[in-house]
Parts: sequence; structure tokens; C-alpha cells
Amino acid sequence: MTETAAASRAPDLRRLLAGDLAFHGPPGKHARHLWHPFPAKFPPRLPRHFIEGLSDPGDTVLDPMSGSGTALVEAQRLGRAAIGCDIDPLARLVASAKLDSVDRAMLAALGGEALREASSLLHDRRAALEAELERRFAPKTRAFLDYWFRREQQLELLALRKPIERIGDESARRFLEVVLSSTIIAKSGGVSLARDLAHTRPHRVAGKVPESALRAFEQHLGRNLGGPVPGRLGETPVPKLSDAAGASRVLDASADRTGLRSESVDLVVTSPPYANGAIDYMRAHKFSLVWLGWQIPDLTRLRQRYLGHDTPGNRRFAPLPDAAEATLAALARRDGRKAAVLRHYFGEMRAVLGEMLRVLRPGKAAVVVVGSSVLRGLDVRTHENLAAIGEAEGFRFVGMGVRELDRDRRMMPARWGRSSPTGIERRMHREHVIGFVKP
Repeated sequence: MTETAAASRAPDLRRLLAGDLAFHGPPGKHARHLWHPFPAKFPPRLPRHFIEGLSDPGDTVLDPMSGSGTALVEAQRLGRAAIGCDIDPLARLVASAKLDSVDRAMLAALGGEALREASSLLHDRRAALEAELERRFAPKTRAFLDYWFRREQQLELLALRKPIERIGDESARRFLEVVLSSTIIAKSGGVSLARDLAHTRPHRVAGKVPESALRAFEQHLGRNLGGPVPGRLGETPVPKLSDAAGASRVLDASADRTGLRSESVDLVVTSPPYANGAIDYMRAHKFSLVWLGWQIPDLTRLRQRYLGHDTPGNRRFAPLPDAAEATLAALARRDGRKAAVLRHYFGEMRAVLGEMLRVLRPGKAAVVVVGSSVLRGLDVRTHENLAAIGEAEGFRFVGMGVRELDRDRRMMPARWGRSSPTGIERRMHREHVIGFVKP
């Protein structure tokens, strides 16, 4: 590969990194981005900025840590085939629903039917519903539900779940499962006894008065469909995506083992988890996933596979660059366990960057948005270390952009209302955007 070919996207990438990456103006969000709360999401204009500038219609854009699918939706809107990977079941569900082609009238009808059947189950077959609630969940899951949900909300959620799980059309079922989940993981209120679920920092509030799950479902269904309530939805259509929808998909795959063909991707845009595990997605997602067929022990085991998990594993990784080793040595002098966790994170990210390099076509770009992390008072310079790790893996480092976080839009975990900022609030204030090109 010649230097000219290797640098084919480098000038565009360098120019885009030098631009204003804050995006603090009007958000301009596509309606699907609002379907379900999700912490630390891209502002949609951030991935769109790079997708527009670094790929062409018909190209394939990959987000190997796709979360709720913000980059995927923006890629699809621009006529690109969007591929996401995530091992978090709720993230895959939300992202897949956003990429689906939907028939608004069918969704309104099925949602309304689910509400009517749920109401009937609660009023006419309550004893049978009570019995099913007792036998459906294993003991640890049963204990979790009894701690976090009042009995009435449990019955309402089960009454809604039953008609939804029988829907044969996969896209319709996914959409209504997202609506059901959004009644639980809510920015405020919600149907559980938890607060701060949308920020992945739930705590139980004994005096909280949860919403009616049926009423919340009706409201969220109408909002996602563009109208107030089923049956009175006006003429506003569900916003449509491009015809690239048929080529788009979300894979149940880890970021370092995507299963994609080598040199099959034209652009990677992604944002890995924080190095310090500050955002524990499963801590909140299990509140919904237990109503979608998962049991607590299975989710606990799955959490241990998440990138950035706070317990280091025994997996062996390729050696790290000197800069990363220096950071680890400095942290080890303060906290050996934290250093071991960070070493595992850097090792996992080297494997992820290697997979990104493998699937990219020569001369194509990878954009990695990285949050800052402070461990035991030490800024571990995640962006600089990942840039060095990417170079060691074989990428050509093109440049680094900086963006100040708009915390209200980024939905970072925080305890709002405190007189002084938490440690998380103090350190999560800036992101770096790393630009690579494959030689």
C-alpha cells in the first residue's frame, strides 16, 4: 500500500478533528434517539460529523461498542450500512429497534391491544396472574423484584409482558419491549422503587410512589409513535430511516471478536467504556432485563465479560507500549489492585483496536471517543495511552480532538442537587476524540 493510499482519509480526518466538537447548540435529534434513556450517549451530531466527512453513501460504518445505537442511527440516516456490536442485551434490543423499518399503524394497534389485554388480566384474571408471577422467576430474581418493585407494579409489568412476548413480528415485538423497558429505566419517576436508574446509579427510595406501569406504557408508546395515546395518535409518522436499513444490524458480539470479514468496513466510529468502570450499565439494565426473560444469576455472569469491568481477569494480552507501562507503574504505587484493573482494560482495548484494524479497509479511518479517568487521584491519560496502543497495534495516529462535555445532554452519572460535585462529576468533564487511519 502506497503512502498516498494509506493517507487517503487522513487529511479529512485531521480537518474534522480540528473543528468544533462541543456541539452545545440545538441538539437536532432524530426522534428515535429519544426512545429509551441510556447513559453517556453520543450527542448525535458527533458521530454524524465524522460519518459525513469520512464515508460515502453505501459504505459500511461499524460501531463495535454500539450501546443504544446513536452512531448506527446516524449512519443509517445518511445512507450507510450500519453495523453494531454489543454483548449487553438491553443495548442490542434498543439499537436493533431503532434500526428496524416500522409500520406505525401496526405498532399503535399492537400496543393498544397489549394495554387492553393487560387491563383485562389485572381485573378479570388476577389470581392466575398472581400465580404466574410466583412461578416465572427463580429465587434470586424473585428476591430482586420484591426489593425493587411493589407488588402492584410487578403484576402490571407481567400483564404487559405476556401479550408482548407472543407477538410474532420481531420488529414489532422489539419496539414494544423498548417501550416497556423505558417505563422502568426512566429519567425521572418510573415504575420501580429506584431512583437514578437512567444514570446507572440506582438507590432504593422506600417512600417513593411508583407510576402505574399501564399508564406509563401508554404515555411512552404515544411519545415514541409521535402522538399522545394509542388510538389518538394524529398523523405524525414514525420518522423513517434510509433504505440502507436492510443492510444494517446489531450483532451479539464482543468488540474484539466481531466475526466480520477482514477489510469489510469503511469507517469505525465508537466510544469505549470509561477505564475506571464508572458507568455500570448492568446495574441498571437488569431492572428491565428481568422482565424480558433474563434471570439475575445469568446477568451477573454476563456483567463479568463487560469491557471496563472492575475485576481483572486472567486473560493474557499483547505487551503494552512504554507510555502505558509508565502510567500503570505510577498507579501501582498508589493502588496495586486499581493498576491491575487498568492493565486489563488497556489489554482489552489493545485487542479491540486490533480487531478494528483487521476489519477496516486500507486507507480508512477509525474515530474513538474517550472519556477522562482519574484513579486514586491520578489522571491515567486514557486518550494518550489508547493513541499509543493503537499505534503499537498498527494504526497510523492522525490526531486528537477535544470536546467539553455538556453533562445534561450526555446523561453522566451524578447525584444532582448536591452542594459540591461528586468525584465522578469532577473527572467526567472532557472527552478526547482519537483519529486513526489504517495503513
